[in-house]
Amino acid sequence: MNRKEQIEKINTNNNYDIIIIGGGATGLGCAVDAASRGYKTLLLEKYDFAKGTSSRATKLVHGGVRYLAQGNFRLVREALLERGRLLKNAPHVCHSIPFVVPSYRWWQKWYYGIGLWLYEFLSGKLSLGKTKLLSNSSALAQLPDLSANHLTGGVLYFDGQFDDSRLAINLAQTAIEQGATVINYFGVTGFDKKNDKITGVKATDQLSGKSYELSARVVVNATGVFADELLKLAEGHSEKTIAPSQGIHLVLEHHFFRGNTAMMIPKTDDGRVLFVIPWQGKLLLGTTDTPIENITTEPIALKEEIEFIINHFNRYSTSKITTADVKSVFVGLRPLANQGSEKKTAVMPRDHVVKVLPSGLIHVTGGKWTTYRSMAEYAIDKAIQSAGLERVSCKTKNLKIHGWIKNKSTSSMSIYGTDEAEIQLMITADPVFSEKIHFNYSYTKAELLWFVSNEMAITVEDILARRTRLLFLDAKAAMEAAPMVVKTLAFFNGKDALWEKEELDKFNDLAKNYLINL
Repeated sequence: MNRKEQIEKINTNNNYDIIIIGGGATGLGCAVDAASRGYKTLLLEKYDFAKGTSSRATKLVHGGVRYLAQGNFRLVREALLERGRLLKNAPHVCHSIPFVVPSYRWWQKWYYGIGLWLYEFLSGKLSLGKTKLLSNSSALAQLPDLSANHLTGGVLYFDGQFDDSRLAINLAQTAIEQGATVINYFGVTGFDKKNDKITGVKATDQLSGKSYELSARVVVNATGVFADELLKLAEGHSEKTIAPSQGIHLVLEHHFFRGNTAMMIPKTDDGRVLFVIPWQGKLLLGTTDTPIENITTEPIALKEEIEFIINHFNRYSTSKITTADVKSVFVGLRPLANQGSEKKTAVMPRDHVVKVLPSGLIHVTGGKWTTYRSMAEYAIDKAIQSAGLERVSCKTKNLKIHGWIKNKSTSSMSIYGTDEAEIQLMITADPVFSEKIHFNYSYTKAELLWFVSNEMAITVEDILARRTRLLFLDAKAAMEAAPMVVKTLAFFNGKDALWEKEELDKFNDLAKNYLINL
């Protein structure tokens, strides 16, 4: 996956069947879907792949247990089927994980148990494991740091876990392998029209400054929380189709809640569920649901959100944490489809909405990572119909995603799937590549070189936030690793000392947002 090669493709031919704007879960899913059907496909992302919401999820591939309580069985059933497909199509980046829901009243174990048995039943043949009622001692065996005060047991169930930004990169690679052209740091600035119908886009390479006009039979707006900005460009009015909501996550050392089992707190003070999840050697706590007005690429955690998560964790854990224990805090914005009169984002459904607008733009809102594939299938079906393209059926239900491997290794590089062997070859060829970019973490110089050469990594942030997850795992460590990363990037791209300083300063300013300073 080479950026220069992808740009050369649009320099030689700028006519497409489908142009997709947005390189998050939805856009990348659409690119894989369209290209695998044989349509000439182009995806453009203004920043880096999964820069926004799609790298800031709770790292779960799940049906949404709380939607059962809302009676949204259709959404849960769809998500559970998609969960099973994703674990089959990308086993190198997804796996099952056990959860325990603790109960502190005699009736809760049965109440939650019935709901979770239904959850398992709805997954059908794609179930990840048997749901079981747990005694007091069994619940504590699974969660040794769970508060035992008034504990009556719990319920064990299974869900999926994944690395969101790693999957995003794999989808970009898959789209290219299927014939799509995929480019990051390439922003759409306007639309070409004929008789008020979109016939293409105006775009600018953010790195070179070069402008392009690219024609298409149909254009898909998959820009997530920024979709309304593009809608205004296309339609000339300011309709609000997005009701953005902010969710934060805290990352701690794993010893605060030991074991390999996650915990779901079934009801918080704001009516959501809260997760405590082992993730890449750390502990992930989240999430919140705060309606917001201002949409930015780097949202900031609110003091009350941080306190909300810490207070709830401390209610259930024998380990008591403070803000000083937080290694990193990251924030995502949910692109919830605007439901009109519904104001409380915590109870808004995560359904996707696909509209064909008067200009012909295919406008996609809502959804979540777990259902990215089915959402993309629906969006591309609409695009085909709208543009009058020859009908080809969807191919992605059983399409293996780049990196797919039957038996992944047990090494720290197993998440790369089939690419792991090539990264290991670099280390074999020159042991200098085995050097770590930070002494406390397993990421190596070989991986760094791989990201730059094969995954379109351009900036220090690309590498430390999304190709690796160091910024999300430990913001201070990411800042300590940044000088080595920036020197490697400068050498690879022929940049001077001034560029190094500017890039390092830019990353450090960004990383400070991931540290808690109350």
